[in-house]
Amino acid sequence: MQTEYEMAGVEAVGAADTVAAAKHTVVSRQSRKVRGAWFEAGFAGISRAGAILLAATMTAVFVLLAYDSLPVFKTFGLSFITGSSWNPVLEKYGALPSIAGTIITSFVAILLGAPLALGVALFLSELCPFGLRPILTTTIELLAAIPSIIYGMWGLFVLVPIMATVVQPRIIAWLGPLPLIGGFFAGPPFGIGILTAGMILSVMILPFIASVSLQAFATVPVALREAAYGTGASTWEVCRKIILPYTRNGVIGAIMLGLGRALGETMAVTFVIGNAHRIQASLFAPGTTISASLANEFTEATSAMYVNSLLALGLILFVITFIVLVITRILLHSINRNLPL
Repeated sequence: MQTEYEMAGVEAVGAADTVAAAKHTVVSRQSRKVRGAWFEAGFAGISRAGAILLAATMTAVFVLLAYDSLPVFKTFGLSFITGSSWNPVLEKYGALPSIAGTIITSFVAILLGAPLALGVALFLSELCPFGLRPILTTTIELLAAIPSIIYGMWGLFVLVPIMATVVQPRIIAWLGPLPLIGGFFAGPPFGIGILTAGMILSVMILPFIASVSLQAFATVPVALREAAYGTGASTWEVCRKIILPYTRNGVIGAIMLGLGRALGETMAVTFVIGNAHRIQASLFAPGTTISASLANEFTEATSAMYVNSLLALGLILFVITFIVLVITRILLHSINRNLPL
């Protein structure tokens, strides 16, 4: 049997080991805290630097475009924005046809594409069979990966002949004679034009709006859905009274994302819009957009005023995009505060 002295020695050794282990634990925690503090400081610094770099890049782009556009606005003034004549030979430039074409094609794209995209998202969220949902979701997301030039070629060789021989003649016959709206659907059926460009854009923005909306719909609590179905609500009532009101911020953000995509699209629009610097009431008439004008004419610009005019178009597109962003923020803020617009 161990003597009392031996037992006391064992206890002393155990206490010493315990104290040493505690000290080691404290030192380890302190070292981890030090390393964690360094990592936190590094992460915060990198994030801050990225935000500053992004803001500086956007500011630099705006300043560059504004500086190169000064000769244009000094020469033409506001008539550059309100004028409709674009004649490089006579050095006379007006951006109104390009501005109008950009806004109208984007509006047509949202008018056609947003309801379809929301319908697709609601179908995938509420009605689609579970086994088919991943296939359709992947297919829609793959539409966003198709290069815009492929959309343009498909529009030129497939959609334009259909529009010229089937769609536009029937629309002209049905809607052309009507008062007020008949002028929007008048003229010869060229196939190319503002409406065709808007239809191409509606297909291009559909996957963006549908994907973001579908992610927003997934945030609706299951209990909220089940409670609505439990009270006897139909699928349409659940979508209209539960899902859409709950996710309205996400839906508006998705639509504005699609609008931004439509405003800046270049190659697909260039193929089918007709590239004509003039404004006409008919949606079937050829037109142009800011992006299409830049893509078509930048390599042909020989004079300094010609180049500066194209850069001024880029500045106008930059400002339009910024205005859309501001309107989106105001709209979301008003909705969140339940204030009238």
